[in-house]
Amino acid sequence: MQAVLADVATAPIAERLRAMLVFLAKVSTTPEALTKADGAVLKAAGVSRADAQDALWVAWQFAVFTRMADTLGFAIPNDGFAMAPKILLSPIGYR
Repeated sequence: MQAVLADVATAPIAERLRAMLVFLAKVSTTPEALTKADGAVLKAAGVSRADAQDALWVAWQFAVFTRMADTLGFAIPNDGFAMAPKILLSPIGYR
């Protein structure tokens, strides 16, 4: 997990997962720059439409809940966010 957080491009993970993580980073930081080519990269890496939709749904939930918590002044426990990548990258998480 530390390798993924440090540099997803060189982390020892499956190309399918790498493609999805890179896509999610772009969706989160520069959504206006998304093109059909980004979707083609996912497809070429073996990410199904359903898998991409699932990953986007999870990312959307994190974004919305974080913004709501910030707006309302809620304290977000750091341990919960620290566990999310471990779960998503574990054998029972995203495949």
